[in-house]
Amino acid sequence: MGTSPPFSSRTTSSSIGRPNLSPLSPSPSPSRLWRPAAQRNIRNQWSKLLSSKDRWFSASSEGRSHATALVNAYLSQKYMPEMDLGVLKEMDGIRKKACFKLARKQEFYRSKLLSSYKDMVIAVTDLVKASGSMRCYLKGSGSSTMIQYSSLPENQSDPGDGGGLPVFSCLSISILEDLASELVHMFISELSLKRLLVIDLISIICMEDGGEDSLLSWSNELYDGEFDCLRSNGMLVSDFCYPIHPQIMDWPPSDPLNRTLIKSHNSDVFQVYLTTWLVDVNIDMHRVDEIFSMVQEEMRVTLR
Repeated sequence: MGTSPPFSSRTTSSSIGRPNLSPLSPSPSPSRLWRPAAQRNIRNQWSKLLSSKDRWFSASSEGRSHATALVNAYLSQKYMPEMDLGVLKEMDGIRKKACFKLARKQEFYRSKLLSSYKDMVIAVTDLVKASGSMRCYLKGSGSSTMIQYSSLPENQSDPGDGGGLPVFSCLSISILEDLASELVHMFISELSLKRLLVIDLISIICMEDGGEDSLLSWSNELYDGEFDCLRSNGMLVSDFCYPIHPQIMDWPPSDPLNRTLIKSHNSDVFQVYLTTWLVDVNIDMHRVDEIFSMVQEEMRVTLR
């Protein structure tokens, strides 16, 4: 009687010729792969929002400094004929020479003020771009072995919001967009108000040089390409090709085309202008900080 092979040998021999089957790994669904791509994009766009916000305040601070210097030069020139020059009054042509220098200063600070305003427009343009670039769309065929995502939709049926799923913990794309839109609305409103101040401050020189006929109007472009930027920001009334009316938050807008021309600028009026510029009446800084804090807590990163 023969000896039976060991149990392990029987198992091995019975397995000969059978394929080594392993369970197939299910391919990740597009929605599952959407989240990491969306998270990267959201971090990038909110970093851009933070950077644009900081550039706005830097340009605004510089603008107020230039506006103050412009006002001081204007008032000094305006009151020069009545100033008591003390021992200098005996010097021939001293008042004329001083007025000439002050006029040159006004031209210089007028140019610097416009430059700061342009920087604010660019900052708001970047805010608008970032706020409108938060969605993440499927790129290529959904059956592709390599799923990619894009910032532009290839399929109109793709909303780019992951079906309303939270991007990180709680907040969906729509909620993050709403928070960004709230920021943008504040800065657009403030930019429009500052534009009104810039026009009136620049008009100081226009009145001195060419009279009322050369005064800037609300419908004038303040620098080449300004209206292109305002149009992309949604700040241009396309039917009439002039910027939206300025307003103070929670108050109805004012039509600058119907405003009364202030023919005699004095120090009190300018003080109101500069104070209005300083306080950023349309920007709720507490709310701005709260929004960025909320988003950073959601993403669990510190934006920089």
